[in-house]
Amino acid sequence: RLGGPWLLGLLARLLLWGSPGAWASYLRRSSSCMPIPHRMALCYDIGYSEMRIPNLLEHETMTEVIQQSSSWLPLLARECHPDARIFLCSLFAPICLDRLIYPCRSLCEAVKRSCAPVMACYGYPWPEILNCNKFPADHELCIAAVSMDENSSSRRMPRASCKDCELEEASTAREILESLCANDFAVKIRILRKNTTTSISDFDLDPSKVEVLKHGPLLRTEIPARLQQWLDIDATCAHNIMRGTQAGVFVVSGEVQSDKVVVNKAYAWQKRNRNLHQAVRRWKHHRCPEQAG
Repeated sequence: RLGGPWLLGLLARLLLWGSPGAWASYLRRSSSCMPIPHRMALCYDIGYSEMRIPNLLEHETMTEVIQQSSSWLPLLARECHPDARIFLCSLFAPICLDRLIYPCRSLCEAVKRSCAPVMACYGYPWPEILNCNKFPADHELCIAAVSMDENSSSRRMPRASCKDCELEEASTAREILESLCANDFAVKIRILRKNTTTSISDFDLDPSKVEVLKHGPLLRTEIPARLQQWLDIDATCAHNIMRGTQAGVFVVSGEVQSDKVVVNKAYAWQKRNRNLHQAVRRWKHHRCPEQAG
């Protein structure tokens, strides 16, 4: 089964190159086409149904391919680049054509630019086997990027913050107040998900639903813009907080780091979170320990 605009574009370019010649004959003798199995979560249902073994990373058995490819699933979950899956699958599960089709160097460089910092957060360098200089230039036959130019104003490419954030449980009002005191700023905000595609999610701040509880070193007027910047560069954090919802109200607090803000705590503003509601009501008259002295 074939599908996807990137694949149709590749096939069109392949036709322009004419007969693959002797190399195709060698390829048919030295490798075989196999169905992409369900267990290969990285590339199953990518848009084509068969792949070549050995693949472009010299994995010779399907067991090895599945094992090695599964280690990249956590990176995809970080949504570091919308073309990361296409790039990785072009190597792990090369499309079964008469010619070996490598990813373009520009595709590799774009994915590396966004994903290598995420890997570095966990102590993993960009592997030498994915050295972008090994891949063909764009004017050659190769798999190009599908997403828009990351420098375009219509595409905000996330960058790594090296911080995993999750929704906190509103344990007690006192603990929440202590958390607000410990952070530079605290704000009640409404976040909207802009799209529902499988690529990187975009999030917007609803500027009409911003209630500043604590502004710290920030000016009240600049907080909405700084929080929108946070949503733009830390899509993973926002994705974790939203938990698949399209919109939500949250109380977030964090610290100011030079030219950006980092969210450390996030609580969902829901009726059942009575401790959170109580903490926010008490905050107006609450004095933090350093203020009480």
